[in-house]
Amino acid sequence: MTDTSLLIRLAEDDDDFILSLVPRFVDFNLPPWRRRHECIEGIRDDLLRHLEDQPANSFLFVAEDSDGERVGFIHLQRTADFFTGRSNCHISDLAVAPKHEGNGVGRALLTHAEDWAREHHCQLVTLAVFPGNERARALYEATGYAPDLFRLAKPVH
Repeated sequence: MTDTSLLIRLAEDDDDFILSLVPRFVDFNLPPWRRRHECIEGIRDDLLRHLEDQPANSFLFVAEDSDGERVGFIHLQRTADFFTGRSNCHISDLAVAPKHEGNGVGRALLTHAEDWAREHHCQLVTLAVFPGNERARALYEATGYAPDLFRLAKPVH
């Protein structure tokens, strides 16, 4: 599959497909204070809210292959940069269907996000990733993403 064989379109009646990929966001070693089921529930609830309410500055896109099969999705949010106040594009969620991993879907979705960000006059494209998500981190780094801020956490029970 090549990037040109994908159609990336705004999500419409794709709730079930998008929500079916939520477990992919925690399919690796999480920090010890994170519970897999809590992460899945939180991500699912957030995506469902964005799908149902369609808030301003929130955009969900679905990638389809040449046969019309949905192969992945990306959730973009337009945000204001904390330091400059300028517009940024934040990749809130990106997932590829398991059987389509390694076929360029993730890279095509990242390219779509960057094109969208340019069209909307964004300064940066940002994203967050768990340290244990090595596959995603490798893709992001290979496509030019670099650390901006590190978020650290410490449980205080």
